[in-house]
Amino acid sequence: MSVVVGLSVLLLVFLRENAEGTEWNSGYCIGNSCFTLFRDPSTFTLAESQCRVQNSHLMTVRTSVANDVLSVLLGNFSGSFWIGLHRLSGCPDLSEELRGFQWVTKDTESDFTNWLPGSDSSCSAARCVSVNREEDFRWSQKPCDQPAAGFLCEYSFTEPCAILPSDPREFVIYWTPYGFEVEDMQSSTLPPGSIATRFPSETKYICSFEHWLQAPWRCEIKEGGCEHKCTMDHSNDPICYCPPGQTVNLENRVSCKAGATDDPCAALRCQQTCYAVGSVHRCGCSSGLQLDADGRSCVDIDECLDKRQCPEKNFRCVNTLLSYKCVCEKGYKLILGACVDTDECTHAPCEHTCTNTRGSYVCSCYEGYKVDEKAPNTCKLHCGKEECPALCDPNDRFQCFCPDGYVLDERGTSAFCIDIDECHSDSFNCNQQCQNTYGSYTCSCYTGFKLVDQFMCVEGDDEVTDSLPMTSTPTNPASPTGPYPDPTRRPSGVTAGGLVGIIVCTVFLVVLAVFAAHLGLNRRGKKENDAGELKGGEEGPTAYRD
Repeated sequence: MSVVVGLSVLLLVFLRENAEGTEWNSGYCIGNSCFTLFRDPSTFTLAESQCRVQNSHLMTVRTSVANDVLSVLLGNFSGSFWIGLHRLSGCPDLSEELRGFQWVTKDTESDFTNWLPGSDSSCSAARCVSVNREEDFRWSQKPCDQPAAGFLCEYSFTEPCAILPSDPREFVIYWTPYGFEVEDMQSSTLPPGSIATRFPSETKYICSFEHWLQAPWRCEIKEGGCEHKCTMDHSNDPICYCPPGQTVNLENRVSCKAGATDDPCAALRCQQTCYAVGSVHRCGCSSGLQLDADGRSCVDIDECLDKRQCPEKNFRCVNTLLSYKCVCEKGYKLILGACVDTDECTHAPCEHTCTNTRGSYVCSCYEGYKVDEKAPNTCKLHCGKEECPALCDPNDRFQCFCPDGYVLDERGTSAFCIDIDECHSDSFNCNQQCQNTYGSYTCSCYTGFKLVDQFMCVEGDDEVTDSLPMTSTPTNPASPTGPYPDPTRRPSGVTAGGLVGIIVCTVFLVVLAVFAAHLGLNRRGKKENDAGELKGGEEGPTAYRD
């Protein structure tokens, strides 16, 4: 495995280590396994979960060697500590070596047992196992839901590093990625990611798949082993730098020491660091930053410009200060490390019909409707031709509706929507030319003019002619501000309601005429009677003689 790939894997190890909050107390490595002690009161289930988070499992004591490691780790502590042995169901079986119990690795393979004499063999016996110094680390059954004083985790690894060659003038301290120190000669092998420091020279090394690499290594891993900060030089190799007034110790290349009085970096006024390239000194920046054009300031590197970032399917790269992160594309969510399509239709975002697509969804409408351009999740009435049946309330046939740009036409018991010809109406908005469309209209300009705001024509550089250019639909052509103009095809002359009104008015006029004639005849008769009476009075009474 290459050094670059090896260090990339180590970076993941250290990132996982930094993400966890549980603190290690002590540990021990042997062969291809490391064991750690956690003095954290926990139930069996919680202890098992905390080991799993650390990418390990509760300790399995399958051999006498593992039992010796256990006694070394617990030799100075009192109280019970969980190991990875439990009984999932059933009753204890004394005829079996593990008595019906199994390891948390879901097997019963074991070359060693250490049961406490007199252990409960009833079906109601406790199902989890702990050990303690007071009982000579015998396997004791304990209720799983009762907290123990702590627990032990077991890690397995491959391609370990042998301990560094001994030097009588120095000693070595090893720090494992599992969080505990190992002094020189306490272990024969160390897991990948372990850091070794020789004293008193303070030279550092990191274990990368059976090989020890001297610091500084990749800056992303523990600052490259530098005492202060790590950066990349002009050759893209990691180097260490120190605070102002200090310089890097050239013997180990990682620690800092007091600088000389005639510091050549002082005149450069570097924002972060200064390093030497032969006899020339240059400014540098820490990991995640790059040198700006002025040669001394540091600016953030946009790692997302590298198309190799976030190569997994449906991921995208988001630049952050000094780093970047991989997130799911819109319409996807992270599930078990993969970006999975979200079915947005389960939340009913559409007024009518929703169709899920990869990373999104599409709204559609029932027949007689279309998607509203201003609100794509909603639908509005649509005809698409000169005439369509109106949409009427089934409980009130006089409540009928038409799409924008149409007028209602009642014909007997039926109602229809007729397209309005906006181009021949008082609400005509086009500055030059207008073309009627179903439910709307479009404005256009003569050659030499260009359309502005979808209805105005502004003179351009070309010669003005009568030819028709391309057209554009106004933003709100379907809702004229004035009275409704004439439809494209004029509706029937008299509607059902109008006919009723005409009949009522006719009857009213006839009654009024009859009443007026009757009134006139009465007045005439009265005048004739009055005239007769007046004539008789003028002749006087008739005289008779004997």
